[in-house]
Amino acid sequence: MRVVVVNYNGAALIERCLDHLLATEWPRDKLEVVVVDNASTDGSADLVARVYPQVKLVRSPRNTGFAGGTNLGIGDLGGMDHVALVNSDAFVTPGWLSPLVEALSAPQVGAACPKILFAPRFVELELETEGDTPGGHDQRELGVRLSGVRCAGLDGWQWTNFVEGFYWAEVDRSVADEPPFRWSCPRATLWVPVPREAGSVCSVEVRLAADTDKSVRIRCGPQVSESLVGRAPRWCEVAVDGNTFDVVNNAGSRLVRGGHGADRGFRERDVARYYQPAEVFAWCGAAVLLSGAYLSDVGVFCDRYFLYYEDFDLSWRGRSRGWRYLFVPGSVVHHVHAASTVEGSPVFEHYVRRNRLLTLVKNAPASLATAQILDLLQEIRRVATEEVVRPLLRRQRPHPDRLGRLTRAGVAFVKHLPHAARARRTITSRATVPRRELMSWIEPT
Repeated sequence: MRVVVVNYNGAALIERCLDHLLATEWPRDKLEVVVVDNASTDGSADLVARVYPQVKLVRSPRNTGFAGGTNLGIGDLGGMDHVALVNSDAFVTPGWLSPLVEALSAPQVGAACPKILFAPRFVELELETEGDTPGGHDQRELGVRLSGVRCAGLDGWQWTNFVEGFYWAEVDRSVADEPPFRWSCPRATLWVPVPREAGSVCSVEVRLAADTDKSVRIRCGPQVSESLVGRAPRWCEVAVDGNTFDVVNNAGSRLVRGGHGADRGFRERDVARYYQPAEVFAWCGAAVLLSGAYLSDVGVFCDRYFLYYEDFDLSWRGRSRGWRYLFVPGSVVHHVHAASTVEGSPVFEHYVRRNRLLTLVKNAPASLATAQILDLLQEIRRVATEEVVRPLLRRQRPHPDRLGRLTRAGVAFVKHLPHAARARRTITSRATVPRRELMSWIEPT
């Protein structure tokens, strides 16, 4: 049994990852842990070599991304029955491995997917206040303006789940250093992260403002806090009742309309549905156990992907060969999620856009791949008109950043298109399941 961990400047997280892996309930002499370091500059590779001599360290001379790094770790299977992948920002529970191994004993199962939960636990907050209507073209009924969340002194904004009663994310460019924010309705619900280690003892603060002075009530279970807010944002302390819960990051992966890959259960409570085993369309590379026979048949990651969609591509390729994937709720892994490349960042957006199109060219029906390529071209045209051309015509400052990101993703896609077309021919020649049949897995977004 081999476990592959890819590390890039992960000094803050790699120790927790390896400590949990080495505590796995599995015979020590039958568990090989391999860390592939992608030319880190933060000393994390030296840390692994010094603190974990029992771990095999592979130093890559350059950053090859998750795809290339994982391929280095998989290497020559050498008769290895199974290979597990675990992100450096994930940490396993002691009994995570046995249920996955058992699942791989079923016929034609190539991958067993654990239940991946977000690293923190969460509390539910309900906001109540009076509503205001700005007037003019803006007819929204606004409650308060939320622009920050702190949990035990740590920033929890990226984890916060805006469950109900919130409008879209906005940025006020007229205010220097003002972070992104969301307006609430007069009643709204959000889930706020609390450190898993904190248990029921934690402090939560939310950064609130409003167009007019108003009182806001914040309920957490039986606890109610009340604060007065106005135009100047202020941090408001919230009394929490300690009734925390888990939220799902991934319970297997889905194929959704437009050919997108999506995490099954993403940002949902860990409820009864996710206590049941299920067959899923694809697996998530954050944590998974892969059959050696599956890898020998289908191959490893396409290292041109660098980051994102490499797991979805390999899953789809396996599906075309008749391989199946099982979600195994008895195996639990916790995940920080996008620790090295923040979700929604320019890097994240670039590789997701480029690699999704490459995956469609390689695996999807031609009509779906063509439609999505045309959608990207239309989006580039729309953004160019709305954010560059119209402001210039009005003698206003253009905002070309988004146009630049979209264009760069499109150019990068075209660069790799010949390779994707060649790969499509190979996949087609080896397929045992028609592409149209695989489309039966597609779900609404």
